[in-house]
Amino acid sequence: MRPPARSSARIVRITRPRDTLLFDLDGTLTDTDALHFKAYQTLLAPLGRTITRDLYKQKIMGAANEAIMAWLFPDEPVARHRDIAEEKERLFRSFAERMLPLAGLTELLAFAEAHRVKTAVVTNAPRVNAEMMLSALGLAARFPVLVIGDELARGKPDPLPYLTALERLDARAERALAFEDSRSGVQAASRAGVETIGMLTGLDDAALRASGASSTIGDFNDPWLRERLAREFAA
Repeated sequence: MRPPARSSARIVRITRPRDTLLFDLDGTLTDTDALHFKAYQTLLAPLGRTITRDLYKQKIMGAANEAIMAWLFPDEPVARHRDIAEEKERLFRSFAERMLPLAGLTELLAFAEAHRVKTAVVTNAPRVNAEMMLSALGLAARFPVLVIGDELARGKPDPLPYLTALERLDARAERALAFEDSRSGVQAASRAGVETIGMLTGLDDAALRASGASSTIGDFNDPWLRERLAREFAA
């Protein structure tokens, strides 16, 4: 008598295609562009200068302070740039006492926690601003990793901030999604190999896609995003 044949069937474990969410801060977790614009206008007013919203979006939004100050004050020494940048950030913090998370963010972070999704904030904002904003939003404890572009050799649009976040989370670019609202941010995440969703808080769909965004949303309540998260992160 022959022994019973062994089944050739194997148990296949279905794994999630993605397990990491990476977020910019300004304009992504909360809409702060109006406050930053006001801070720059206040900074420039005593000098008899001003900037338009279009210039703000093209030259300032998402850029590192070093690059912004070099553009605004090309005739000033670098040491003076740092002083001016600190004054601008002080003005911003004075305007940013009350902030609200972008619609749907609280629910998204609850989903991430429930499904053990890795999360990080990747920003060009100075640390004091970033920590103040996360605290004001009640999110300081929700992000185990906070990457500050100014503390690295290169900030956005270089991919280094996102590569650093992936390394600190022990995550892989192909299993991550990033959320960004600026050209430099979208470029940084995309160049790091992370698919990037553009936030329509400051720029339009065309500008974000031209910078490398795969898609765009107005906020985190977008039904398309919710369906995608359930499909790719909760399996």
